[in-house]
Amino acid sequence: MGLGEDRFPIGTLSDQRRADLHLHTIHSDGAHSPYEVVHKAKRAGLSLISVADHDHVAGISEAMLVGGELGIEVVPGLELSVAVDDRDIHVLAYFVDTHNEALLEYLEFMRVERMKRAERIVKKLHSINVPLSMDKVLEKAGQAAVGRPHIATALVEEGLAETYHDVFLKYIGVGRPAYVAKYLCSPEEALALIEEAGGLSFLAHPGNSIPEDVLLRFIKAGVDGIEIVHPSHSAEVVAHYQAITSEYYLLESGGSDFHGGPKNDDDALGRFTVPISAVETMRQRLFRER
Repeated sequence: MGLGEDRFPIGTLSDQRRADLHLHTIHSDGAHSPYEVVHKAKRAGLSLISVADHDHVAGISEAMLVGGELGIEVVPGLELSVAVDDRDIHVLAYFVDTHNEALLEYLEFMRVERMKRAERIVKKLHSINVPLSMDKVLEKAGQAAVGRPHIATALVEEGLAETYHDVFLKYIGVGRPAYVAKYLCSPEEALALIEEAGGLSFLAHPGNSIPEDVLLRFIKAGVDGIEIVHPSHSAEVVAHYQAITSEYYLLESGGSDFHGGPKNDDDALGRFTVPISAVETMRQRLFRER
């Protein structure tokens, strides 16, 4: 059994079909195409997945097409960044309408902002004698909205840094000499955008140092649920957030936060999961409230 089933039970134990609701592709900072991710999910024994790229929905149609061929349902997802007291906090969206005009306008705006940020980071790297070219960064980003992971990968491949993690520690992590803060919307703006696009909003991996007052702000703003299962969550953390979802009538989600490539998390597929019943509960909430 996977970790999401034996250590982190959500829903009924009789439901043996498993879902991973947090997967990334090359359309954000993942290493694999939607086609490859769905095939990996199939080999891992998953029945349902959600592609939740950062600020991008372009990989969903391909994933859904491949999922239909392989018998894996693909829930359209998305991961947005929001700002709370200078913190970068992530919100997952599920069942979004990927053709929603307001959503697509926002994502296009974010792609432009990401490009501006990447250019400023490269300029700062040059100022400390790290001669990375912007063309190399764009080559690594490919179809994705450019981000720091692409800069880190480019630095390593160009021999300008030893490892992916060293890049963040030495150059582009918070407080490092080439760090540039990115544009972030408020929790209220993000939740309103997700609702307008017909989706459900979930606070992503809250066990990663999100204080209780921030959690309460999201709850008051109308967040639909919390990502309970995540590789960074211990059994105690899972139990803590399960109690909160029960108290506030919130939904539960979970997944591996799969990226592949330098993050070396291929073995997480099939281990950090929730039962299909958790997804069915999401559908019921959508049907009732929308």
